[in-house]
Amino acid sequence: MMKQQTIQKNERVEEVFGLFIKHIQSFLKEANLNHEEYTNFVNWADRLGNTGELPLFADVFLESHVLRAMYTDKPGTQPSLLGPYFIDGTPLIEAKAGEPLVLTQRPDEAGEVMYFKGNVSSTNGQPLAKARIEMWQNDATRKYSAFDSDAPRYNFRGHFYTQENGDFEVKSIVPLPYSIPTDGPTGEFLEYTDQHPMRPAHLHFMFEAEGHETLITQVFFEGDEWLETDVADGVRLDLMTKLEEKNGRTEAALNFVMRPE
Repeated sequence: MMKQQTIQKNERVEEVFGLFIKHIQSFLKEANLNHEEYTNFVNWADRLGNTGELPLFADVFLESHVLRAMYTDKPGTQPSLLGPYFIDGTPLIEAKAGEPLVLTQRPDEAGEVMYFKGNVSSTNGQPLAKARIEMWQNDATRKYSAFDSDAPRYNFRGHFYTQENGDFEVKSIVPLPYSIPTDGPTGEFLEYTDQHPMRPAHLHFMFEAEGHETLITQVFFEGDEWLETDVADGVRLDLMTKLEEKNGRTEAALNFVMRPE
């Protein structure tokens, strides 16, 4: 006869889920739903989970709110969404002497070539040498590799390390604005609330350095038409940069400041 598994009580889980139920109940009371509306809401939430769109919905409508509450008044670069298009196992990118890093891409890759420069430091001003940087972005078709794309799995993805002075430079292409998926429950929600599905063009970065909090953020570009109405509300003023023509090439730059643990 099998013994029943004993589940150890977790007070933090109990606290969080108690608040979750409390506020869901308050929401249902305030919304004054009738039984048909309540059933439709439950069915929609069920489809959100069954289609695998719960992370997408949370990214778009919840994560930015959480990040703003946690980090707005703290020093250092503001975080932004991890997003649903992150994957593990990206290749290490190394540069030849005197040349910039090149983000993984096909030899005949379409798009406007861009050189992105930056520096990584701590909040005390110390440059962070050998900080690990994970970078990913969409391609000229506005898609991310490994997600509904014909590109190789790690196209426009990779990780690399800062120089001794915290600097890095990587060659890529200018990312493009894109629409989040709209053919499922998240798209239905946008339609019900009369919201567009567009995100402004951006680069994704994840920074890791010993003794510091992992920084997950995005970089946006001045002049993008979707900056003020980003469906995911992920834009931060200190994450803005400008595309500039220098020495016959397109460049952009932004420095990043990590918080000690």
